[in-house]
Amino acid sequence: MEPETIQAQAPVANVATPDSEIPKRDAANDPGAADVEEPPAKKARLDEPSKPAQVDMRDRGIAPIKAEYRIHITPKPRPADETNPDDAAEGAAHDDRDGGKKDKGKKKKKGQNTNRTYGTSKDAKGLCSTRMFANEFAAGECQYGEKCRFEHDLRVYLKEHKREDLTTLNNMCPVYEALGKCSSGWKCRMVGSHSTERETEDGKKELILLEDAERMEKARPRVAHATPEGIVNIISNQDKMALTRKREDTPRADAYTTWSVQVSAELEKAIHQRSTIREKGELVEPDEQAKIDLQENRAQFLEPPFMPSEKRRIYFGPETPVLAPLTTQGNMPFRRLCTDLGAQFTYSEMAMSMPLIQGSKSEWTLLKAHESEMTPPTVIPGDNVVQGYDNSKDFKFGAQIAANKPWQALKATEVLSKFTPNLRVIDLNCGCPIELVFRDGAGSALLDHHSKLEKMIRGMNTVSLEIPITVKIRMGTKDNQPTAQKLVERMVLGGYESSVLDLGPPGAAAITLHGRSRQQRYTRQADWGYISDCAALIKRLNKKQDALTDTIREPDARHMPNGGKTYFVGNGDCYSHTDYDDHVNNAGVDSVMVARGALIKPWIFEEIQTGQYLDKSATERLAYIEKFAKYGLQAWGSDEHGVGTTRRFMLEWLSFAYRYVPIGLLEHLPPNIQDRPPAWRGRNELETLMGSGNYKDWIKITEMFLGPAPDTFKFEPKHKSNSYEAEG
Repeated sequence: MEPETIQAQAPVANVATPDSEIPKRDAANDPGAADVEEPPAKKARLDEPSKPAQVDMRDRGIAPIKAEYRIHITPKPRPADETNPDDAAEGAAHDDRDGGKKDKGKKKKKGQNTNRTYGTSKDAKGLCSTRMFANEFAAGECQYGEKCRFEHDLRVYLKEHKREDLTTLNNMCPVYEALGKCSSGWKCRMVGSHSTERETEDGKKELILLEDAERMEKARPRVAHATPEGIVNIISNQDKMALTRKREDTPRADAYTTWSVQVSAELEKAIHQRSTIREKGELVEPDEQAKIDLQENRAQFLEPPFMPSEKRRIYFGPETPVLAPLTTQGNMPFRRLCTDLGAQFTYSEMAMSMPLIQGSKSEWTLLKAHESEMTPPTVIPGDNVVQGYDNSKDFKFGAQIAANKPWQALKATEVLSKFTPNLRVIDLNCGCPIELVFRDGAGSALLDHHSKLEKMIRGMNTVSLEIPITVKIRMGTKDNQPTAQKLVERMVLGGYESSVLDLGPPGAAAITLHGRSRQQRYTRQADWGYISDCAALIKRLNKKQDALTDTIREPDARHMPNGGKTYFVGNGDCYSHTDYDDHVNNAGVDSVMVARGALIKPWIFEEIQTGQYLDKSATERLAYIEKFAKYGLQAWGSDEHGVGTTRRFMLEWLSFAYRYVPIGLLEHLPPNIQDRPPAWRGRNELETLMGSGNYKDWIKITEMFLGPAPDTFKFEPKHKSNSYEAEG
């Protein structure tokens, strides 16, 4: 789509229209301004004292935008059967894995991400790899010779086959600017910033690539195990191939799986004996022979080198806000941006266990992290920090996986601990509501199988070496039927089976609870009252473990993570520092995990640190988008393909970021993440553009940094919940 076409198709309301084209609603000069009414005040009960105006004036579900910034329009109704945009966005990354086989013959699903085509991110004719990083006269011989389907003449490639250089980002390749050397070579869309033409001794003109030694020295990785580009947790192609061809063994996982089968047999025997009732009503304890057999079976399994008590200690506290694992948008450039703005812990996107075990390139890519995520969180150890916690050995980046069978979780954990040892934690996802994941028995489906989940956590702890194991759950699978409290108790103390066989707690170092059910998805407010109840339960259970000391029921200290403390993190609808402080101080959680709030305004972490609302100007917000563009080109490359990938993920982010309503436009605070604004205009043209719900304006923003989008590029969301049509 050409820029002129985008301008011509600009939306008509709540979008990027210049101030000169938007009439101001002045009651004195504009009769229509009388139609712009204030939100009706809620009626105060006669037996209660009057409430402050800022509370009474709030319309439920409507952002309280000041009248002077509203635009009078007719809202376009949203189809009743349309998918919730947040639900569609989360499930989009997993839709392709289904292949459409199970939905064959069914009506095609509607959603936010079904009408998108990203065009071709390729050169008209590619440059041969033998020429990609070589100076014009120093290229090697191509083994395919004249049969090679790629271009060998560098000047012909640059003139005829490669798209023109970008003129954005100050005409400077962000990769070369940061590292002193561009990893895309001649294919870089800004190759002019790090190439030149020189005259050789025989008088010829030669094109050469430049390298900046000073920049290269400054860009040296701060982390010993990082690549020159500052990337960590990279698995080699040889290791991925070994996993694909099943040449990589998982001895710890295999041994534990065999042992658990034997323990299950002993459990059935012990339960059967206990179910036998004497005449006096007393339970028959397992006979001595059964105890001996159980001990022998345990002896066949070698105890792991790291028990939960011996693993690396972690810490969650009020000063450590957490960025949630975000499907699609939890990519490295966005996490890096949030880390710059104050996020203390980040998580990878949810990775599926089987693709990891099989060496899938796309799944292992999710585990890559930037060196800034390998730095310790800014925590000063004190009385509130768990004993034995070493801040210098902690990281900011953890991995999240999903699995539907214990052996899958164990094998995935073992290969992660081997090939990506620089992880803060390995988190088991038990809250993903996506249908494809749920019907396979993973994600939130595990909330209905407590015993199975306990086995998975216990086994993951056994094979993860020094990496702690955590778990993220929801309230339950169905509305009004929460099961999280029972599950929390099981994660902290262990279930009935573990008490019968004296296995101890499963060893979860931290539990994160999203205050919604699987059925609820992202509709309605998160239930922080229930989260508060679970937080109080966690504290009681931690104290209960201390009370069991010096008794016959004393838990084995080896099975206790963090010196006996299980951290509890709340998640859901955190959109400001006031929300964060309220949850920490009143709900009793150790910390809060931020998800959509960070997508809409990444500087929420900065607000939490400073303890105040930050009314970011449109220019400041645009600077964050520019920084994301630079980080994206550094992560995915500055060639045609890298530019296309960066544009795609930038648009994914903008599909959330446009929901932000500037603080200065609101009549009263705090803002609510569930509120949807009426049609509005900003304080300047740029602010209006950035609040547009029209995808064409999102593309326009990307073109400020990534140049014109391909003619075939399309990024149209199906949902129209925030789109309007002007009257007339």
